[in-house]
Amino acid sequence: MNTSGRSLADAVFARFRIAGLLPYAGVGPTAGLAAVNLLLGLLPVAFVVATSVMLGRIPPAVAVGVGSPEWSGVVWAFVVASGAFALQQSLSPLQAALSELVARRVDGRIFDRLMGASLRSPGIAPLEDQRLLDDLAEASHELEHGFQSPGRACAGLLNLIARVTALLGYVIVIGLAFAWWAAAAVLVAVLAFRYGQRGGLRRYSQVVVRFAAARRKSRYFRNLAMGGVAAKEIRVFGLVEWLRDQYADAYREWTRPVWAARRRILLRPYGWYTVLGLATTSAVLVATARAGLAGMDVTSLVLVLQAVLGAMRLGEFYPEADVQTQFGMNAFRAVRAFERAVDEYPAAAALPSVPAGERLPTVPAPRREIRFSDLTFRYPGQSQPVYEGLNLVVPAGRCTAIVGVNGAGKTTLVKLLARLYDPQQGAVTVDGTDLRAFPVDAWRARLAVIFQDFNRYEVSAADNIAFGAVEYLGDVDRIRAAAADAGIQTTLEGLPAGFGTPLARHVTGGADLSGGQWQRVALARALFALRSGASVLVLDEPTASLDVRAESRFFDEFVRLTGDATTILISHRFSTVRHADHIIVLDSGRVHEEGSHEELIRRNGRYAELFRLQADRFADDEPQDEHSGVTV
Repeated sequence: MNTSGRSLADAVFARFRIAGLLPYAGVGPTAGLAAVNLLLGLLPVAFVVATSVMLGRIPPAVAVGVGSPEWSGVVWAFVVASGAFALQQSLSPLQAALSELVARRVDGRIFDRLMGASLRSPGIAPLEDQRLLDDLAEASHELEHGFQSPGRACAGLLNLIARVTALLGYVIVIGLAFAWWAAAAVLVAVLAFRYGQRGGLRRYSQVVVRFAAARRKSRYFRNLAMGGVAAKEIRVFGLVEWLRDQYADAYREWTRPVWAARRRILLRPYGWYTVLGLATTSAVLVATARAGLAGMDVTSLVLVLQAVLGAMRLGEFYPEADVQTQFGMNAFRAVRAFERAVDEYPAAAALPSVPAGERLPTVPAPRREIRFSDLTFRYPGQSQPVYEGLNLVVPAGRCTAIVGVNGAGKTTLVKLLARLYDPQQGAVTVDGTDLRAFPVDAWRARLAVIFQDFNRYEVSAADNIAFGAVEYLGDVDRIRAAAADAGIQTTLEGLPAGFGTPLARHVTGGADLSGGQWQRVALARALFALRSGASVLVLDEPTASLDVRAESRFFDEFVRLTGDATTILISHRFSTVRHADHIIVLDSGRVHEEGSHEELIRRNGRYAELFRLQADRFADDEPQDEHSGVTV
């Protein structure tokens, strides 16, 4: 099949793919929009016929005067033409409203699919895979903000009914009133214009898709400039001009080649279609004029002229359909690609799950140890492994601290323990049982985790804490106890609506917290989970936003708060980890040394070196009260 044949086949299949989404809109809106568009296609033809009849009957009506049958014919033709025009104007807003309804329903269902795919993966690998982020960003942007969404494509496809109906009506009128060769010629000319329009758009859309990453980059700089998150730093650091330049460069990175392709694809070939259209229209109009001179009646002459002009106008760009049907499916293709990638991830197939509605089985708490055995792991798309043959043991019922420089692989251990990722080789076991033998949700119910980049939910303070064990969402006493243990109860009670206050300043009645206060809320969330059945507590940089004294006070109560839980503490502060029963030093993805604080200090190795460096720095940095001479 040649290129033109393939393009035509692609266009036909594209229409079928769009039509396949129409059930998402529902029968009522789909049928209603189709019916409205059918009427909008018939009414212009009816207007042309009625006005032509009216003009043809005016001379005899004038000759015989008012009250004659001829005059009544003119009046009735005028009434029909006026009615067709008025109804057409009345239906146009209805067409717009139904188009919006169809688009929103379809986009809503597809957005549900995108969210479902994002949440379907038990792990987070697809959401951190750079190869998939372009598809995810393109799909979510168009579905939420875009004019070129799948729902718009569905509405645009139905809106084509009006244009196609009108074109066929004009062609039939020309054929019946004059000649079928003229009707065929006009149809060919219109289709040639349409082929130029749609074929160019089709090729142009293929160019646009190639620059999805560049468009995402430009949107990032635009949102950075217009958002409030970075507004302070942009101004304080004098980044305004830099940001403008970055946005301009990123924008030009994709617009320049796209604009060049648009000129090549749309502008130059369109000249040939214009020549064909002009030649065809001129030939038909000349032939009609000759027929008029040869005795064609006025009604037929006016009818053919109006039908030819009306038909040729249908060779233009359709703002209600063309861009939408051509580009709208790009977002759906991105959704499909993301769905397939999520389903094809090897980790997903290996995860046992619990059917919806069934109670999670109870996973036993660790009694002896959690062991990372011969672990090899690399992130998707990365060639360098984080671990290669890692062996590490976390004793049950004790506090184990994991320390190391940035990039040593500390946080990755948490992700593997929570089964957000699975290792490529080796296993994570609990008392000898591979974690992959447990239903993933049942195992996670045993975990209470504070990630370094913990979430700040824009919901009530109570819910922010209770999300640690969502099945106990309404347990007020347990929520308050966890807040008290984390040292945040008094602060939350002092908010405008107490624990019911939304923790977001832009929400009505809401309030925001400082970084240290948010960290205590996150600590309360983990403690709430621990009090609700979790037996493994993981703290990833839990006191990063607390000062040294607050950190010391927190860990004075640490053992009391955690009880007999198996605790894994990840931190870069050695004043924190010295409280742990067991300390593991990671370096380059391997265990460099391990032991208690005293043992590692006596060993005088890497841990002792780093501990002394931090101790000296904190001693130098702590201010002294000039009156009392004590550290403040």
